[in-house]
Amino acid sequence: MLKHRGFPGRLAGTDFQFTIRRANPKGVTPLTRRERFRDRKPADKRADAAFMDALWANFGDQPFERGNLDAGRLSWLFEREVIAAEDPFDPASYDALLVIDLDVARHSFPDIFDGVR
Repeated sequence: MLKHRGFPGRLAGTDFQFTIRRANPKGVTPLTRRERFRDRKPADKRADAAFMDALWANFGDQPFERGNLDAGRLSWLFEREVIAAEDPFDPASYDALLVIDLDVARHSFPDIFDGVR
């Protein structure tokens, strides 16, 4: 499992986790699409925005390996702002390649992508 050095481990001042320390010995947690409803708590929305900002700062528009990125946090963005970068895609692999869908991410998080073309 690739460890993304320099990637924030969590949202400062909260328990919202962005990375995991070690591989799950019981098996990889698969990525699934989680629905984001309008009535989500502001802290949840801040965590999504901070995670997207960290993804953009670390990987930009290039494909990246899932590695030690938290499956739960990725799942809030998966199949919208973060999409599979390979076919076939294995959602239960630490080696899976992902990429930011700039058009969707720009629409969902306009503050992060101001001025990005």
